[in-house]
Amino acid sequence: MPAPPAWHKVPPEQVQRFAGLAMEQVPDIAQDILHAMHEEYPGLELTTDETGRPKALLAIRLALENFVARLTADIERPHELPEVFQEFGRNQAERGRKLDSLQAIYRLNVRLAWHRLAEIGQKVEIPPPAMYELAESAFEYLDELVSHSLRGYAEVAAGQAGERLRRRRLLVDLLLTEHRTDPTAAVTDRAAAVDWRLPDEVAVAVLLRPARQLVTPALGEEILQDMDGEHPRLVLPDPDAPGRAERLHRAMGGWTGAVGPTVPVTRAAGSLRWAAAAVGMIEKGLLPQGRLLRCSDHTEALVLLPAEELIDDLARRRLARLTEAGPEHARRLAETLLAWLETRGGAPEVAARLGVHPQTVRNRLRQIRDLWGADLDDPDRRFELELALRTRRLRGDLSTPPD
Repeated sequence: MPAPPAWHKVPPEQVQRFAGLAMEQVPDIAQDILHAMHEEYPGLELTTDETGRPKALLAIRLALENFVARLTADIERPHELPEVFQEFGRNQAERGRKLDSLQAIYRLNVRLAWHRLAEIGQKVEIPPPAMYELAESAFEYLDELVSHSLRGYAEVAAGQAGERLRRRRLLVDLLLTEHRTDPTAAVTDRAAAVDWRLPDEVAVAVLLRPARQLVTPALGEEILQDMDGEHPRLVLPDPDAPGRAERLHRAMGGWTGAVGPTVPVTRAAGSLRWAAAAVGMIEKGLLPQGRLLRCSDHTEALVLLPAEELIDDLARRRLARLTEAGPEHARRLAETLLAWLETRGGAPEVAARLGVHPQTVRNRLRQIRDLWGADLDDPDRRFELELALRTRRLRGDLSTPPD
């Protein structure tokens, strides 16, 4: 940034006098600014050099000398400026100071420095237009210094964010691992390390990556996320709290998947297991894809459909008698038998469930009694028949009763 244009009209000897007096007073001005910083910010911690002097004092001096040096070509400019102010930004970030406080410190420094420079300007009779332009250039210079410090601040902040993200992922991994011993102590320690409030209960969501690129859901700090891998995972604290499910759905945008059952926090791996199973069934077309579905709303499918071989073996043994009827008639008898098992009512109740005439049901129930006989009076046999028939309905082989 060159000297402001109005300074070109100031006689060189006045410029030299102004710059010379300013350079002479730089040490005192820097000391006064440091003192004011400590008064304005009593808790401000500053690093020191090997001699014990605050490094901020050196930074202030360098900044003042560099600013004054721009007014005349006879003064050599310091070269350490960017690194010194980057280090100051890094120092403030490491001590947890916020950006607005960092910028407030800089504004205080410029205000104090300008007050002293204005006094020198009056002393050597610098024209007011030149001093006004110098004031404007001082605030432009402030932006330059802030940019150096922000670069250093951002370096530390990025590192801290990366470390925080790494620790949160370690917590997710610990929560979602099956444990042979009680993991409470380890979970508590890792949760404290990332300031995550340990809930009593959690549910785990497993997501399906959409075909088109979507923005990562903005879920807030309370929800732990692991968005890597083919199926991203979320740990949802207190999932049954009022309004929590609806807020989650709104935040998910176009993402879909499944939410496992609510479990104690140390048993989150169990919730993950069911959510992962549900996502696998969604991918196979066995469960609907859309919003995040809750495993608790699809318990029957999650329990029966994965047990394919066991259920098929049960069906071969318990439903073999249907082979005596033709395929279409066998399907109608199976639907009637399942409706009777589910309602345990008479012909009118079963007919209402199936949407057919009661006499039709009476005829089918007589045929069913002829086929299964005493098995229909045995609770264990009835349970096995219902399991096999419900599974067929889930697979789409039997019609779902109308509401």
